[in-house]
Formats: sequence, C-alpha cells, structure tokens
Amino acid sequence: MDETEWLAERFEQHRSRLRAVAYRMLGSRTEADDAVQDAWLRLSRSDAGQIGNLEGWLTTVVARECLHMLRSRRHRREDSFAAQLPDPIVVPDADLDPEQEALLADSVGLALLVVLDRLNPAERLAFVLHDMFELPFDEIAGIVGRTPAATRQLASRARRRVNGAEIRLPDPDLARQRRVVDAFYAAARAGDFDALVQILDPDVVLSTDYGPGGRPAVIRGASAVAKLARAPRGGQLHPVLVNGALGVVITLDGQPLAILVFTVADDKIVAIDGIREPGRVRRAAAVLAESGASPSVTSSASEGSKS
Repeated sequence: MDETEWLAERFEQHRSRLRAVAYRMLGSRTEADDAVQDAWLRLSRSDAGQIGNLEGWLTTVVARECLHMLRSRRHRREDSFAAQLPDPIVVPDADLDPEQEALLADSVGLALLVVLDRLNPAERLAFVLHDMFELPFDEIAGIVGRTPAATRQLASRARRRVNGAEIRLPDPDLARQRRVVDAFYAAARAGDFDALVQILDPDVVLSTDYGPGGRPAVIRGASAVAKLARAPRGGQLHPVLVNGALGVVITLDGQPLAILVFTVADDKIVAIDGIREPGRVRRAAAVLAESGASPSVTSSASEGSKS
C-alpha cells in the first residue's frame, strides 16, 4: 500500500462523522459532500506525518469550510423560502441496509434544521460542534475567531433559540407512527373530515414550500388542515423515511410530485411538512430508484393526500 492509499484509507474512517458535521452545519447534502471533499483535497496536499490528531484536524477543516459557505449564503440568500429548506435524507421505509442506516444516523429532524438555519453562522457552528459533537470551546474558538468565553456565549444563545422553538419529537416507535399515518391515509381517501380531525393534533401545523401563488404556506389547526387533505387522482404514494420520520414520495403519472413528512407524537399527527421544490423532490425519487425500491405502493398507502 502506497502513501496515498494509506492516507485515503485513514480519511475514509472519518468520512461518516465529517458528513454528519457538515450536514448539520449546512442542511444540504450536496454542500456537505463538497465540504468533506475539500477536506480530503487539503489533506492530500498536506504533510500528514505532521498531523497529530487527524480527526480533530479534519473536523476543523470541514467546520471552517462550512462557516465560509454559511457566510457566503447569507450574503446571497434569495427571498424564496424554498431556497432555505434543508435537503431531506430519504430512504425507503423498509429493511435498511448498512449504508441506509448510516444515512439515518447522519440525519437530524427537518424541524431542527429549519431552526438551525435561523442562527447566524458563528452561533450555528458553536452549537453544532459543542452540543451535537461535544467539541470543547477552546477548539471551537479558534475556528470562529473568538475567545472561549465568547464562543460559549454563542452556543448559549443558539441553545436558547433551539429550546425556545419547542420542537415536537416524533414517537420513537415507527410501527406506532405507521398506524396513525395509515389512519390518516384511509380518512383522506374516504373524505372523512371528522376522522381526519380526530387523527390530527388540535394544534397541528402544515408547512409547505410551495403554496398559493408559488409562495410558502403555513396552515395551523386540525380543522384547517383536514379541509386540505385529499387523495390526488392518479397519484401513487411511496412510503419512505425522511430524516428518521415517516414520509411519502408522491408520484403522478410516474413523475415525482412532492414529499410529505409526518411528525407523530402521542398517537396524533402534530406536523406535516410538504416539499415540492423540484430539485429536492427529484433527488428523493432518485434515491428510491437507486435503492431498487419498487414504484408500486403498499396496499395500505395506495393513495395519498396533497396539500
């Protein structure tokens, strides 16, 4: 084994963790992969023999690249909410192979990613590296160019904002979640308004990146959401896991149309996130195709709701 192969092998040992750091920092799988690739290029051009702690060195390189991307993003951010949505991590809702399990391990809920996207870049970096990956503030301080005390304050401010968002966590029992979501599908197919209201939490929130007029929309309350739940004619619904939560990819005439993500807690649907931005939907559909998932759907989910 030559030096390049040896170095590549050592890098691969850290790739999964580096991707997890970058995805939480950026909310974009493509940009996360770019940041990790940048770390490999820098490593391949460095004197690896002089690096005492390779994992720490690589994490620092990835974090600095993510910080640069976040700052650039803030300068050029478009007004469209769709441009700010995190990229979902989508896998078929079936037995997972090791690669898919690794993807889920790298995932974090979409709701948390949306909250993280509201932090400024330095706050996000401090929170992600300290609270999610347990890096000491002394190391983070060097990346953000602050003192350890100031870095601690960055993480503290970010933590207050995350906690203040009161993100509802889904029931950890996927089978229990499926029963609730299947009941939602059945009520939507039957047009049973009362049953839909019973399945939905009274304070349920439906968020979509493409509402009336092409603008994002947020609908609150069981009655308001139930009125919008209907089965699209000719639509097929492919069960998936989206960042660890139950979801579906909706196709119409064989073409991917939308992604729905359900948050189920205490046997009620407390949130539904709809993604219709074409690029993200196409990438989700591509994941299904690459995994060999059949385009046909399960009997319990042969039709779906469309917001």
